[in-house]
Amino acid sequence: MVFRKNLFRIFGLVVLLFSLFVSVFVVKNVVRFFSGAKGNTADLIIDASDTFSAPESWRNFAQGGEEKGRQLAPVLNQVKALKPVYIRIDHIYDYYNVVSKDPSGNLLFNWKELDLTVEDILTVGAKPFFSLSYMPAQISKNGDITDLPASWSDWEALVTATIEHYSSRSGLGIDNVYYEVWNEPDLFGDFKVYGEKNYLDLYYHSALAASRAKNTKDYKIGGPATTGLYTSWLKGLKKIAVDNNLRLDFLSWHRYTKSLDKFEKEITNIYSWLFENSAALGRVELIISELGPNSENDPVYDNSFGPIHAMAVAAILDGIVDKAFSFELKDGPGPEKFWGRWGLLTHEKFGEPQVKPRYSAFLFLNQMIGAGVYTKGEGEWVKAFSRKDGNIIRTLVVNYDVNAKHSEAVSLTFNNLPSRNFTLRRIDFMGEIKERSVATSSASWKMVEFFDPNTASIFELIPK
Repeated sequence: MVFRKNLFRIFGLVVLLFSLFVSVFVVKNVVRFFSGAKGNTADLIIDASDTFSAPESWRNFAQGGEEKGRQLAPVLNQVKALKPVYIRIDHIYDYYNVVSKDPSGNLLFNWKELDLTVEDILTVGAKPFFSLSYMPAQISKNGDITDLPASWSDWEALVTATIEHYSSRSGLGIDNVYYEVWNEPDLFGDFKVYGEKNYLDLYYHSALAASRAKNTKDYKIGGPATTGLYTSWLKGLKKIAVDNNLRLDFLSWHRYTKSLDKFEKEITNIYSWLFENSAALGRVELIISELGPNSENDPVYDNSFGPIHAMAVAAILDGIVDKAFSFELKDGPGPEKFWGRWGLLTHEKFGEPQVKPRYSAFLFLNQMIGAGVYTKGEGEWVKAFSRKDGNIIRTLVVNYDVNAKHSEAVSLTFNNLPSRNFTLRRIDFMGEIKERSVATSSASWKMVEFFDPNTASIFELIPK
């Protein structure tokens, strides 16, 4: 993970009590989480001179195991329009007939079916993010896809073969593929980080197998992709990686909730833990490999609340996590066209797949290009982040309220303006665009803008 300088301001004083060597890049962003306390309204301050490198973390998507085969094939054009960077898929072993055995019991690998899905991912301009799951029945201890392998050597051979097929120069040679060890192991398989069915054993053998892959391009391996952020799992992973000199390139978890507080608390918790462990771990990315408002079917996936949630979460996570995978791209085949499923697009069972409101949120977010700009002063309901593209400053503001009651007049102060004569453009999500000319004699400029409940806008300051 690229530790970010936004965390140094408030949390730094506390951290210095137990460490004189905490990176400036780690500490500065925690201030955002303390400013959003209960009941606080926003007083946004955007410093146009304080920029940093920030990934567009929202441009990553997951597709669940709704069906076997090429789930994305009917929606390639719609997915491509989202400009995805990575697409995560699971069930890669049990849905794509990868593993078989010859009459002598030797393992055979067939990548043809999985390759078609990978080809679809590449076609839309993304790269694959594989969840190494689930256990093929042919090598499972009891034929159960959520069980341990009967032989660790079989699992290791499968993992090595997977990485060599997709990442090696003698295979498909795809650069920077991610390999995530399992999917929700605490749920699918009831793994623990102790005892007989220990996820740490699974990670150990997976990372060991990855180290044997030959002639590879750059790739990443990590985990644990749990249903939430559990410190005991992180501690266990750190220990086994450090003790055995294993690669641990990223830490991943899932988060489904309508509560923005839960996202913020998890991030605060993992940064606190990383302060104590960063030296031993080295550079580790933080990845939320599935996220959404609810892990169960919910009407918000089909209505106008979904996009507001997506944009509010993107604002919270901006510059904090490296990648955030919204779940999921396309609905499974349900009883009707709109059935509260997680997809951004409907299933082709009901005719041409239709985009849902949440799909439009990511098109809107994709306008936020350029370097990150330090933005503080978020409140309980209002979340924001900024980008600088050349001399154009953009700030996304989201007023998010689960109860759809809170409206707010939001103060925005822009400091160290690149130009004192500019066009101010307000682009309302799914609404109108307004422009006005602004001239100021100061390098700072302030405005107040009104937001109805569950609305979002991008403000552009375009130099004349």
